[in-house]
Amino acid sequence: MNKTLVKYPFLTRDVEIYERDNGHKIVLAHKEGEMVNVSSWVKTGSINEDDNNNGISHFLEHLMFKGTHAHKVGEFDKMLESKGAIVNAATWKDYTFYYITLPKGIDNQNFELALDLHADMMMDPVFPAEELGAPFDINDQTVTDKRERHVVIEEIRMRKDQPWTKVYNICNKNMYSSHPYVRDVIGTPEIISRLTREDIDNYYRSFYTPENITTIVVGDFNHDEVLNTLCEKFSFPDRISHVKRENKIDAPVLETKYIETSANVQTSYLMFGWLGPVAADLKASICLDLVSIIFGDGSSSRLQQNLIEKLPEQIFNMIGSEHYHFKDGNNFFIQANFKPEFKERALELVKQELNNLTVNKISEEELLKAKKCIKSRFAYTAETVSEIGDNIGYYMTVCDDLKLIEDYLSDLESISVPDLESAICQYLSIDNAVISVLVPES
Repeated sequence: MNKTLVKYPFLTRDVEIYERDNGHKIVLAHKEGEMVNVSSWVKTGSINEDDNNNGISHFLEHLMFKGTHAHKVGEFDKMLESKGAIVNAATWKDYTFYYITLPKGIDNQNFELALDLHADMMMDPVFPAEELGAPFDINDQTVTDKRERHVVIEEIRMRKDQPWTKVYNICNKNMYSSHPYVRDVIGTPEIISRLTREDIDNYYRSFYTPENITTIVVGDFNHDEVLNTLCEKFSFPDRISHVKRENKIDAPVLETKYIETSANVQTSYLMFGWLGPVAADLKASICLDLVSIIFGDGSSSRLQQNLIEKLPEQIFNMIGSEHYHFKDGNNFFIQANFKPEFKERALELVKQELNNLTVNKISEEELLKAKKCIKSRFAYTAETVSEIGDNIGYYMTVCDDLKLIEDYLSDLESISVPDLESAICQYLSIDNAVISVLVPES
């Protein structure tokens, strides 16, 4: 078993990374206090799906809580929540993760229980047919069986009715050509309705494999004891090796792509989207993190100041920018909510502000302020075991390298205004933008 040490910002001890002979990684991070966080991150999400099983990662995430051979459905939550635990999971494009955050308890009793139950859930889910629900014809209105399949389908329908989901899905779909990121993580009712228990089990056994899973523990505990416990409990019986799927990374669109749709909404929405660098390209990712803060994150950002605070007439209700990190290429978004009668004006104003990023160059003061903001966020996320666990999980799963978190703050200091200008020119040209607009129905 190989051991690697990584310095984590604002923690007093190095984080320990153990890579077992089977490929399973265990990460132990010391954080004093009574709270502990246990999580497992699986390298699968929509990145490993196709048109036939889109949404299976998210569906499986739901079904992982439906019992094991040792614990019937409901026992897991009941036992942990009685100890004050927060138990949840999430699925995204590159990963699915499961976590428990709770007080250690007297003599670490709660902590030991959490380790035991978490490992049992990850290693031995049973996907009971009575909880899954039988496949059915999505057009058959007489089917009313309220099993987990139907819970997921209802979640899909509710989510897709949300305006921001509509505008994002259209933007995302048009940013990609062939990469699996083009698909919505949550899937479609049509696909979820026909997935079989065999499909679920095969997917689980194909992707929930040792080399695909990183288990992370954050808190104040005996590292040797926890390491031995995890090695014992994460046994991966009869688990086949996962064949890594390599996806061709899509190039940005070559000219501005504009898509306008309508829905039963009272106001209008817009989203500008760009494909960015891969998450592991640390310098480029830091540059766009900084640009996002300067341009559209918070009340002092350019978008907020120029298009809401200083604009003589109220056109925008909200506006901002975000930078999302993904294994096969990040996304940069500008998003706004605006009055329908000002559609053309709203679009023109956003384009002007985008152009002004290079014309009215970013100042040293703006850069310094953005750097301080990022440093503050690092310090904040080092305050709780759950935030530390999330950060470690992201770097281990999406970037395949926790050392990047050690390098981030030092590399941040070296970033200059010309570096930001170069990143803006490379990644945020209007010619490479996808623009999605949602307006009220006539």
